[in-house]
Amino acid sequence: MDRDLSLNLARVTEAAALSGAKFLGKGDKNAADGAAVDAMRRMFDTVHINGTVVIGEGEIDEAPMLYIGEEIGTRRKGDEAVDIAVDPIDGTTAISNGMNNAIAVVAVAPEGCLLHAPDVYMKKIACGPAAKGAIELDDTVENNIKRVAEAIGKSPEEMTISVLDRPRHDDLIKEIRRIGARIKKIKDGDIVTAIYTCFEESGIDMIMGIGGAPEGVIAAAALKCLGGDFQGRLVHSDEAQLNRIKNSSAEEGKIYRIDDLAKGDEMIFAATGVSNGDLLKGVRFMKDNKATTQSLVLRLPSRTVRFIDSVHDLKSKPEYAK
Repeated sequence: MDRDLSLNLARVTEAAALSGAKFLGKGDKNAADGAAVDAMRRMFDTVHINGTVVIGEGEIDEAPMLYIGEEIGTRRKGDEAVDIAVDPIDGTTAISNGMNNAIAVVAVAPEGCLLHAPDVYMKKIACGPAAKGAIELDDTVENNIKRVAEAIGKSPEEMTISVLDRPRHDDLIKEIRRIGARIKKIKDGDIVTAIYTCFEESGIDMIMGIGGAPEGVIAAAALKCLGGDFQGRLVHSDEAQLNRIKNSSAEEGKIYRIDDLAKGDEMIFAATGVSNGDLLKGVRFMKDNKATTQSLVLRLPSRTVRFIDSVHDLKSKPEYAK
């Protein structure tokens, strides 16, 4: 894929972040998400790709834009055919409540390289590059923690495991604490938390538990760019989710490894902070109708990691003002 696409994808996530951030702390996560979707979709119209959304806002009858199967980009003759996975705001509850760690994200890969995961749950485990190959989804919590700890030169008691704060994880949390490891509970946003495992300064060594399957694919794409590791298995919570799995090309019982979720050696991932977080600064609105953003852009095969700090004159950007 054209390396210049990296910067254009950063513009896509910047647009979503700038629009979504206007709703920080206003108690309306749907309005925040809707604004981010609109801005992201408008910016995609300027990107020279022949793109198909494989992870998006839902099926065509559930979402007016960025729906699964939607064709986006300029789609000119010669534009590269790519899979697109988007989450205009990973952490809509965080935005609604004025909390940290909400991001706008997009992952792009050549056509056929991103798993078309249905909107169901996924049991997940992930770690950073130093422990790649040390995780196994079907093994015990204790064995996984011990292997990762050994790989990164820590004791199990020095490990920090990130877990979504949900009642379904009560037993998992008890088991992690029995082993002596630390837990960092998160309310929302398990894409960014998976990425944290690849940055030592974050203090997060692993993620474990059950979250969204679409978010799992996007996280796997990011971790692949960073050299980390990820495994997941689709699970359902009700009959509707079971039917989604049955009607998809994915398999419920299969362990999807990182190379199953994000295939090949070409991948681009971009994320922009919406609210402040441990990895990215959130949008900051300033006087004279200006704003700042901070973005993370990752690219395979070079494994380049870029942090981009931008100042936006919103008077000159009508796509953000709508």
